[in-house]
Amino acid sequence: MSTTKKSLEDFEQRLAGEELQNLAAEEQRGKWFRRRSKGILTTTSEKRETPDGLWVMCPQCKHTCSFTELHDRLHVCPNCNYHHRIGSDEYFHILFDNGSFERLFDNIFSKDFLQFTDLKPYEARLKETWAKTDLHDSMSVAHGMVNELPLVIACMDFDFIGGSLGSVMGEKICRAAHYSIQHRIPLLIISKSGGARMMESAFSLMQLPKTLGSLSLLSDAGIPYFSLCTDPTFGGTTASFSMLGDVIMGEPGALIGFAGPRVIKETIKKDLPKGFQRSEFLMEHGFLDLIVDRKQLKETLGRLLSLFAA
Repeated sequence: MSTTKKSLEDFEQRLAGEELQNLAAEEQRGKWFRRRSKGILTTTSEKRETPDGLWVMCPQCKHTCSFTELHDRLHVCPNCNYHHRIGSDEYFHILFDNGSFERLFDNIFSKDFLQFTDLKPYEARLKETWAKTDLHDSMSVAHGMVNELPLVIACMDFDFIGGSLGSVMGEKICRAAHYSIQHRIPLLIISKSGGARMMESAFSLMQLPKTLGSLSLLSDAGIPYFSLCTDPTFGGTTASFSMLGDVIMGEPGALIGFAGPRVIKETIKKDLPKGFQRSEFLMEHGFLDLIVDRKQLKETLGRLLSLFAA
C-alpha cells in the first residue's frame, strides 16, 4: 500500500471518529430534555391568550416596556425619550390639577353635508369612528385649573380620522375662544392633525378664516393664547391657528409642517436637511418659541400663566 493511500485511510478514520465523538457529545448535552409526546397536548379550554396592551414597543428605538411603566412616564419612552402619541383625555389628566376638569361643547357632532363617498360613505365612516374611539370629533375642549390657575384647553385627537380639521373642530375652537373671552381665561390649543378633512371639502377650508377671526378677538381682548404642536401637526392647522399663538411650543421630535417631507423631496428633487420639519429644526429657524418635554409641560404652562397674569 502506498504511503498516500494509507494517509488517506488514516484521515478518513480520524474524521469518522471525530464525527462520532461530536454526535455523542451532542447526545450527552441534550439529555437534560426529552419530549415524551409529540404535539401540543393542552386542551382548548386551558389555553390562555396574552392580553393586548400589556407591552409597548417604542417605534424609534424598539425598546419594549410595560404599558403601566409607559403610562407612569406620561407616555415618554424611558430609553430614548420618544414622545408617544396620546389623546385629549391623556393631556387633560396630565395638565389639569388632580385630573379634574369640565368638558365643554361635547354635544357637537359632524354631519355629512355633501353626501361624500370615497372608499365608504362619510356618514358610515363617522358612525364607525364614533363607535371605535368613543370620541365626539377630532377635537375635545375642557376647562380646569393648571397649578391653581384657570385654563381652557382645546386638544385634537389623531385617532378620529387623523385629527382632521373639519367643521366641528372649527366650531369648537371658536366657541372655546369666546368662552375664554367671556370668562377672561387663557386658551391652549394642542395640535395633532394630518390636515383638512377632505370629506367636508370647502366646509373644512372655511374653518381657517373662521378660527383666525375668533382668535383675533381673543387677542383684542388681551387674553393669552398658547399653541402646542405635537407629532404630527400638518396641513391647514399649521397654515392657520397652530402658528399664531402668543407662545408657540412644540414637543421634542414632533413632525411639524404643511406638506410632508416625502412630498417636498419629490417636488424639489433634492435631499432635505437632517431633521427637516422636526421641532428642533423649526426652533432653530424661528418657527417655535419653546420645545417642552411632556414631563415639564404642566410646570411650563403654570409659569407662562403666572407671567401673563402679572
